Amino acid sequence: MCSIMGYCGGSADLEKFQKGFEETVSRGPDDSRIVDTGNGLLGFHRLAIMGLTPSGMQPFQLGDSYVVCNGEIYGFQKLREQLSDRYSFASDSDCEILLPMYREYGTEMFAMLDAEFACILYDGETKEYIAARDPIGIRPLYYGYDEAGVIVFASEAKNLVGLVERIMPFPPGHYYRNGEFTCFCDIARAEAVCGDDLDTVCRNIHDKLTAGVEKRLVSDAKVGFLLSGGLDSSLVCAIAAKSSDQPIRTFAIGMSEDAIDLKYARQVADFIGSDHQEVIITKEDVLAALEPVVHLLGTYDITTIRASIGMYLVCRAIHQQTDVRVLLTGEVSDELFGYKYTDFAPSPEAFQQEAEKRVRELHMYDVLRADRCISVNSLEARVPFGDLDFVKYVMAIDPEKKVNVYGKGKYLLRKAFAEDGILPEEILWREKAAFSDAVGHSMVDHLKEYAEAYYTDEEFESRRQAYDHARPFTKESLLYRELFEKYYPGQSQMVADFWMPNREWEGCDVNDPSARVLSNYGGSGI
Repeated sequence: MCSIMGYCGGSADLEKFQKGFEETVSRGPDDSRIVDTGNGLLGFHRLAIMGLTPSGMQPFQLGDSYVVCNGEIYGFQKLREQLSDRYSFASDSDCEILLPMYREYGTEMFAMLDAEFACILYDGETKEYIAARDPIGIRPLYYGYDEAGVIVFASEAKNLVGLVERIMPFPPGHYYRNGEFTCFCDIARAEAVCGDDLDTVCRNIHDKLTAGVEKRLVSDAKVGFLLSGGLDSSLVCAIAAKSSDQPIRTFAIGMSEDAIDLKYARQVADFIGSDHQEVIITKEDVLAALEPVVHLLGTYDITTIRASIGMYLVCRAIHQQTDVRVLLTGEVSDELFGYKYTDFAPSPEAFQQEAEKRVRELHMYDVLRADRCISVNSLEARVPFGDLDFVKYVMAIDPEKKVNVYGKGKYLLRKAFAEDGILPEEILWREKAAFSDAVGHSMVDHLKEYAEAYYTDEEFESRRQAYDHARPFTKESLLYRELFEKYYPGQSQMVADFWMPNREWEGCDVNDPSARVLSNYGGSGI
């Protein structure tokens, strides 16, 4: 991960800019630089992953133009080769190709990138700023306007607190230019329904996910894997292990008293022969991490905060105890193939609409969680299920094949790898358990008990009325909201609302986002 920031006008206050930018130095602890473009400021904190030499330091410059990018551009070598007869390159950094590409293709370049990225570019000829973000929003970017009406971009909301009046997430799949946001890729909406038969669908899922994992193994820094023992992370690890000459390094976390995931993660690790490490946490660890986690996340969402505590603590251990700098994770699979609650979808069309909604909102929830928990510990996240080619294909599959008519959620994904033998059968067909629950049911219970004791019923009812947007509806949600407001006062609209099952569906009108409250939870808790 890296951190970028841009003040896009000539009246910049360098001291205020530096103060805001320092909030995310953990995203890029290797080096930092701020340049004056002559019409504003661009800042970059570097975490060296590709092109580890000083020549890979940003901002990159071409003539009077500059760019900063937090990103991973896959297949950049081919793009660089195509440009090499007209441009010289000083580093092995993937992001050095951006300015030459911009000079050749303009803003059309963004749709050409196979990448997880957020970038800010200053065009020295037109004296204008351009910013863009990948179609899923895997790399973060926020914006707001200062008192002078100048737009300011930054990797995280915490960079902008006190600098702008209203902080908003930069829309994924868009670029900004001349005061307007233009969509270059709406990845959630399929142009046409894919007519492939079931066997072809499964074969393509298999091949595209495998390719998505393999391209993310390329790094000049050490790579590791988060392994919960659930289907998604286990598949990523198994594919990587099969593609690697050496044992991969896997990491799992669980509560000391009732961890569900640890035993399954150990089973997968033994099966694929990984170098496996377990992190055990206690009630005290969980409660001590709560406020720091809300601060680093910049959200009040219940699901995100619960799931982030375990992820933050395992990533902290990885940062403190190992030389791993890149982590592959299993995020984005649920939005594509379904959650426990999407088993209640009343029709294939409703399933597809819910998937589109979730993919569009990912950058505010699961993707945000993975980015912040990993980057605050000076690591980089890579998300194979978020591979653009993979996502576009799965979103186009006929929803009648994706909805759960098989008696098993995520059937297509499971069937796609059924013949490979890269996972034990009981893992491949294991019932889904949400990460926060599977770290240990006691973790969520401790958080709820803490919140229940924190407020009387009267205090809860009175204090929650202070919020019109996303009004807290449980004591736990009020606790999280008040912690959020401590660090991001008045900025609740950075997040659309609470991540919850679709209350309009029968069986989903619940007051807790945990799958444990659903009637089909069943074997998920075993």
